[in-house]
Formats: sequence, C-alpha cells, structure tokens
Amino acid sequence: MNTYEAKLAAFLEEHTLAAEHLIFTQSCHSVSEAAATVGAEPTDFIKSICCSTKNRGFIVCILKGEDKLDLKKVKAILNTDISIAKPEIVLEKTGYPVGGTPPIGYQTQFFIDERVMQKDYVYAGGGSPQALLRIAPHEIVKVNNGRIVEIKQ
Repeated sequence: MNTYEAKLAAFLEEHTLAAEHLIFTQSCHSVSEAAATVGAEPTDFIKSICCSTKNRGFIVCILKGEDKLDLKKVKAILNTDISIAKPEIVLEKTGYPVGGTPPIGYQTQFFIDERVMQKDYVYAGGGSPQALLRIAPHEIVKVNNGRIVEIKQ
C-alpha cells in the first residue's frame, strides 16, 4: 500500500461509510482497465474532475465515467470563471495525484451530478492508479456535504 492509498484507508477507517477500498497490482487508471479488473461495467464508474476558480478557489465535480463536464453549467452555479485544475494543483489541494483522486477524503466544495445518484454503488479513484473505491453515492454526498446538481453536457 503506497502513501496515498494509506491516507485514503485511514480516512475510511475514521469514518463509517458504505465503501470498500480495493488495491491491485495492475493499473486501474482507465475505465476500461478498471472495469476489466473488478468485473464491472464501464457505466459503474465515476470520475472526480478537479477545477480551479478565477479567485484561486478549488472545487471537485463528480460525474459518471461516460459523461463530460459542462464547464458553463458549473460557471453559472458559481458565478465565476473555472478551468480544469493542473495536476500539481490537484495534488496540492486534494493530497492525491491525478489518476487516483478519490471523491472523498479532503476538504473542498463538491458538486455531484444527479446521474451519479442513480446507482446503488459506484467505483471511483482509490488514491492511486492501482486502487479503486467502491462506494454508495449517498455516502459521497454525506461525507462531503456535496451538492447534487446537473453539471454534465
């Protein structure tokens, strides 16, 4: 278990969540790799898209894996310009690298697309490209005080 995976494991231990931390020896970086590894459908995956705001703020948008983020919708909600965060900003703000960023485990504002809530469980980044998190969407909302919105294209 690497440092990032251990950090997420500690967060999961500290909070009582309907979640399972899965660590593998092979890469789960892409949805196709991850789906093959866990025997799930690509539609069972979510992604955490990290964004920077004009005033140096930071937010995380959680969408189903097959959906695309509509930056204009997020901009309208926030009433400020936003852009996709650079990898070094993602690591600084979340404590996790791009490619393994989980949808929980750090403090920021979370926007969760309403389509994510249609699943009982979803798979997400588990702290590294070799780890996944299987979690109930309502747990993501609860632990993050997340806001359910329509943010997909």
